[in-house]
Order: sequence, then C-alpha cells, then structure tokens
Amino acid sequence: MQADGTPSWVIRENASRPVLIALYLRAALGVASPVELPRVRDVGKVGATLVIDQHDLLERQWRDWWAMTVEPESHPSPVPLQLVDEYETEIALPVSGAEVLLAAIPPHAEAARAWAEWTQDAYRAASSARRGDSYRAYAGTIAEHEREVGRRAHSFELNVEVLPLATSGVWWIGEKTVAVTDSLRADAAAFDDAIHPIIAELA
Repeated sequence: MQADGTPSWVIRENASRPVLIALYLRAALGVASPVELPRVRDVGKVGATLVIDQHDLLERQWRDWWAMTVEPESHPSPVPLQLVDEYETEIALPVSGAEVLLAAIPPHAEAARAWAEWTQDAYRAASSARRGDSYRAYAGTIAEHEREVGRRAHSFELNVEVLPLATSGVWWIGEKTVAVTDSLRADAAAFDDAIHPIIAELA
C-alpha cells in the first residue's frame, strides 16, 4: 500500500462468514447460480427439490442475496431487511421479495453455521502458517506488474475470499471481489500466477 499522495492499493483477504453461509446454502438448496462458480467441497443437496416455478424464484432470490452478501455497499436492499431468527445476526433478508428463500433456509441453520465456523478456523490456521506472506504475495505481484507496464499501479481495492471450492482457480464474484480456492491459495507459486491477471486488470 502506498501513501503520501501517490496511488494506493488495498487488498483484503478473508474467508467471510456470510459468504461461507451463503455458499453452503447454495449447495444445500440446489441453487445453480452463479453457474461459473464451482460448488463448495463436501456439501450436497439436502431435502426435496421445489417445483420448477418455486425453484426459479429461489434461484433469483438467492442471487439477489448473494450480491448483497458479497458487496453490500454496491448492492443495497431497496426495502428494509429482517433478521432470520435461526441465524441470529448472520443473515438479513429483504422484508419483501425473498419469501421463498426465507422459507427454505431455517432447517439448514445449524449445519450451515457449524460448517462456516469450521471453514473459517481452517482458513485462520492456514493464514497463520503463512506468517505474513499474504502481504508480500500481493505486494510482489503488484511490483512485478509495475515493472511490466513501466508505471506505478493505479489506486484500487480488491477483496479476496479464500473458499473451499471443488475446482482450483480464481473467479470474479463482485465488482471488486474475487473467490480463490483454498488449495490454490496454499500454493505460493500457483497463486502468484493466478492472481497476476487480476492485479493487472485493476492496476
């Protein structure tokens, strides 16, 4: 990150609990969207499938909630939000327009919250093992990009969600947010190669 009036960059890396819960519910409910994003590992569909019209509504309502979850500042709800009791303060859905989703998610609360906690613990352990290499990984990639283009990097923000996805890779999931497979993040050389095009696009 640079200061003193020069271009600056901010990269936040996390395995956010709201994102994890949303992805667990995506798998448990059999939601296909977004089709380009792999499913999380070891979580499958639970329960009966809704009739087609209701499932289409579920897909649309989940997509809207997903956008709000990934980048809430860019996707504010047009109506007030309500907490879902079974998730305490972890899920807030629009008071209207999310009825099918609201009815579908309570039975999965215990499993979704436990899985998100377990996944966050695994991410924190992996991050601690890297001992500060996270900053150096991004800074090194930005420095390499600056050498390639012959100028300082433009100011930008990037959120990196490290997730237990079934396929290794990097995917845009928001205007300034990418999902990275945890296995890829653990491989320093492969991660550098994968994140470089993302940095180049922003910087």
